[in-house]
Amino acid sequence: MVMATTASTAAHTSLASVTLEVADLEAARRFYSAFGVDSYLSLRASQAHSTGFRGFTLALTVSGPTTVDSFVGAAVDAGATVLKPAAKSLWGYSGVVQAPDGTIWKIATSAKKDTGPATRKIDQVVLLIGVEDVKATKQLYVGRGLTVAKSFGGKYAEFAPGQSSPVTLALYKRRALAKDLGVPADGTGSHRIVLGSAADAFTDPDGFAWEAAAPVGGTPS
Repeated sequence: MVMATTASTAAHTSLASVTLEVADLEAARRFYSAFGVDSYLSLRASQAHSTGFRGFTLALTVSGPTTVDSFVGAAVDAGATVLKPAAKSLWGYSGVVQAPDGTIWKIATSAKKDTGPATRKIDQVVLLIGVEDVKATKQLYVGRGLTVAKSFGGKYAEFAPGQSSPVTLALYKRRALAKDLGVPADGTGSHRIVLGSAADAFTDPDGFAWEAAAPVGGTPS
């Protein structure tokens, strides 16, 4: 396991907030409230150019297949598009939807059978960003004070969550992530997402921007 080697002031740096940049702020507020994830993110109005795959997904882990179906259904009812219908796989049961603002969401469970009725409870939210070089980006983030919680060679890395954000940050190969989501890997322009931390602002090699943390669930003007 790779641990942070920076000064002690950066030892506890972690993902503190996630801000989605959307063209229609009011519509996005309505969608995320209906979807049931508005407390996990902030929204910001933006007209930044963006085409194709934005290089990330937000993934919900829930208790069982009927809860996956419940979240997928709520998203579709609120205007989302199904990219991959919910179905069983080698790893469990999952589905992928795209919000009206373009953000891709994956809802998944490791359980293949339900042990109880559907709920609206979310066990974990993971921001999975697609990068060209997982090892290099992992080392960059470690150098800025993040702590690696899980790492699988150059394929995947997950960072320890912080106390101020309910979202866990993880890295995955960009093309592998796009394939998992059922979309082409190509994309241009803005990622339409900003990551917040207590550290200084910077942009990583794949173009993901970090800034001083915004309040989770807020809609800064």
